[in-house]
Amino acid sequence: MQLIQRMKIWKEMRRLEQRAHDEPSPSTLVDLGQVHINLDMPDKAERVAIDGLRLFPRANELHQLLACARRALRKRRIAEIRARLIRSPHAELYGELTQLLTEAGDQEGLRRACQEWSVRFPADAGSWLALARGSLATFYRDLTAQSGAEAVRCLERASKLAGSPPEVRRLLAEVLYRVGAVRGALQQLATLAKDGGADPELRALHQHVAGLTDRGSDLARLLGDVEENGSLPYPAFSTAPAPTRVDSLSHIRDGLSAVVAIPGVEKATCISNGRALVKGTIKDGRDPFLKVVRVVAKAAHRFSRRLDFGMAKKTVVEGPFGNICICIYGELLAAVQCTDQADVDQVLAMLQEIVADTLVATGEPNP
Repeated sequence: MQLIQRMKIWKEMRRLEQRAHDEPSPSTLVDLGQVHINLDMPDKAERVAIDGLRLFPRANELHQLLACARRALRKRRIAEIRARLIRSPHAELYGELTQLLTEAGDQEGLRRACQEWSVRFPADAGSWLALARGSLATFYRDLTAQSGAEAVRCLERASKLAGSPPEVRRLLAEVLYRVGAVRGALQQLATLAKDGGADPELRALHQHVAGLTDRGSDLARLLGDVEENGSLPYPAFSTAPAPTRVDSLSHIRDGLSAVVAIPGVEKATCISNGRALVKGTIKDGRDPFLKVVRVVAKAAHRFSRRLDFGMAKKTVVEGPFGNICICIYGELLAAVQCTDQADVDQVLAMLQEIVADTLVATGEPNP
């Protein structure tokens, strides 16, 4: 009886495939995808939904089919991973399993998987990070104090394990400052920067958090206030309004004009975040001087890091073209090309002043 029923389904699938090819419509594609799911072929149902959405991007039923197919694929993958973990436990497999369980919203399954992961690999911070992600998703959705406290507990536990990823402290800093524990968040960001995570995004996050008002260190009280008020005191960094900054372009132009006025100076530039302001005999953005400045600055940084003896902040390159003087701090640099008649010390001093004034205007720390 099952064989006959399955043959009927296959026959219906062939008919729907031909109909979807000749006269595609959302209803026909959904019927075809549902047949694929009934035949335990969610990968084909997913392909049908994706192809259908290219033709009918606003068809809600196709979006529902895609979600259904992906749920089935996720369920199949979860079963496969669990079977593999029985035969050969591996931390990476637990990481994939917990990610799938988080996407599926299976909090109980996630908790069991993380507990098993922690027992088998107690030195791996991944189990605590995965559990924290699940609790954070619940906290940001429902704003319950219990889920928030659980997320903080798991992140703090993960941060104490050797080799914990930088994401642990980032997530901990974010949840702390969003509930009002600004001082605690700044401590986490400072530790992250000390451990080698001082990238531009981290500096921007630190600057954003430093401008917020601290509401205390009693986390239980802060989480209780969030649950009672039904809102978080501070938004996520990605959605926070950009801080008002002083326009630094005018003083950069003035500084470059003053440098170019020095006898012997031919070209001057200030480069910040890939944008270059120029003065002097520079024709366009393809001028070799600009390329040389970028290459030399990167080479100087790389050389000093490899030798581990500090940072390259001032550099002078001598050649048949004269001198190229560079003053650099992080992603910001100012540079000049001048003849041998120019006063190099004066040029470097003025370049340093341009860089320092720009860092102050943009809220960056001074060199």
